[in-house]
Amino acid sequence: MRTDFDTELEDRLVRYAVIDSQSDGHSPTVPSTPIQLDMSRLLMAELKAMGAQDVTLSQDSVVLATIPATEGVNAPVVGWLAHVDTAPQFNASGVKPVVHRGYNGGDISFADAPDLRLSPEEFPFLSEKVGEDIITASGTTLLGADDKAGVAVVMTAARHLLENPDIAHGKIRLAFVPDEEIGRGVTQNLPADLAADFAYTFDGSMPGDVEYESFSADAGVVKITGVSIHPGWAKDELVNALHLGAKVLMTLPHVTMTPETTEGREGFIHAVSMTGSAAQVEMHFILRDFEMEGLEAKGALLRQVCETVAKTEPRARITCDITHQYRNMRYWLEKDMTPVDIATAAVRKAGMEPVSGAIRGGTDGSRLTEFGTPCPNIFCGMQNVHGPLEWVSVQDMAKATLVALNLATGVAELDSPS
Repeated sequence: MRTDFDTELEDRLVRYAVIDSQSDGHSPTVPSTPIQLDMSRLLMAELKAMGAQDVTLSQDSVVLATIPATEGVNAPVVGWLAHVDTAPQFNASGVKPVVHRGYNGGDISFADAPDLRLSPEEFPFLSEKVGEDIITASGTTLLGADDKAGVAVVMTAARHLLENPDIAHGKIRLAFVPDEEIGRGVTQNLPADLAADFAYTFDGSMPGDVEYESFSADAGVVKITGVSIHPGWAKDELVNALHLGAKVLMTLPHVTMTPETTEGREGFIHAVSMTGSAAQVEMHFILRDFEMEGLEAKGALLRQVCETVAKTEPRARITCDITHQYRNMRYWLEKDMTPVDIATAAVRKAGMEPVSGAIRGGTDGSRLTEFGTPCPNIFCGMQNVHGPLEWVSVQDMAKATLVALNLATGVAELDSPS
């Protein structure tokens, strides 16, 4: 069944998805790619057109805006967040969204990749979407529903509140963040810029999801400097950095503690990239665990492996730097579950049963919570993200929009902390 929001959500996602806004973890700029500002500028224009107030672009390239409180409502200020960038892991240029209206329950094919199939046998949740409107890309790119479905949900809910002043709600602050996919979108400036008592990201998957626990995350960079010499005179002189990099990889666990061998509450060490030459190699890792003890142990293991390999070739230089990325939002949210309780009530009001699993990843809410603004994560419907089989149901996006509106009215029932 189509809702009042379906057409708007579909139009918004299709419009946003064609804009290339992929982030780049190797770039030092803010945002990491200038193309993200194409999305930001569009959202600013749309926000101004719908009557949002205080529409600005922050020093960190976050689009900020205000939906003013309904007259007479003195409630806590709540933030709604979504991110404008798409993942670097797969091609995101030339996205061609395809709407499969009234999905018939069979395999979905892709015009630009004839051998590719999105099958309900492989992805059982798709079998529950018969009759709904499914949006995919055309087979050679990701779709970008992560998180442009979230952007569409926030924009649609914001437009609805601005056009319906009879809906009682407190002040709502909107934030559209760059560089979430590379863990750099939320800085320590955002809590003050957002000026919200608590907030919600719309960056989850399954309808009903209210997530308040995420991985804790560190990044590891291993640099290996060998001894470079002409291969014709290399006997007993050459120290090949590529060989040492391979030893590091082969010494780390393979049948455990990798993303492809773990699930549930198990953490991992993930080798993301290895670049360089026989002379010098740089390797990037991400370390993930739900508990700090486990995260610290994984960092210690990576360092130990590097030290062990270094001892096999004292002429080489191997360094291992571990840096902080984000922390499990549960550490702070469990101290005051009010934002989570409001969200679970909003989901129930929308006709769904709340589900609060642990995210095997992180959101902007992980960093925002750590920086002082409690921020659980709400679903927006995206599925199979970061690849060509990404899809989203328009009707699931509509459910998320209803949850957003229920959040607004639920917060309005609270007394302002001021």
